[in-house]
Amino acid sequence: MNVGVLRVRLRLPENGDLKGKRQVIKSITARVKNKFNVAIAETDDLDSWQAATLGVVYVSNDPRHTNEVLSKVVDFIERSRFEMEMIDYEIEMVPVF
Repeated sequence: MNVGVLRVRLRLPENGDLKGKRQVIKSITARVKNKFNVAIAETDDLDSWQAATLGVVYVSNDPRHTNEVLSKVVDFIERSRFEMEMIDYEIEMVPVF
């Protein structure tokens, strides 16, 4: 079994308060979860209006498939029309025996 972990850092320049941030993050997480069947949550920068860090996890028996799904998540977030900018992302594969 392989666990793929994706960490995505976002900048939300148009945001003026936490309520607006929550709306954007909720929209992103719902769409990603429904489209890719992954676990996703906001994991850092919880009190910042204009920054967010998302954690995405996918489990599979094939590490290539896991990497492919998480890469597609990155592409989806980058190409989406959300009011945000992707600053950075990192994919890590964790083999579980």
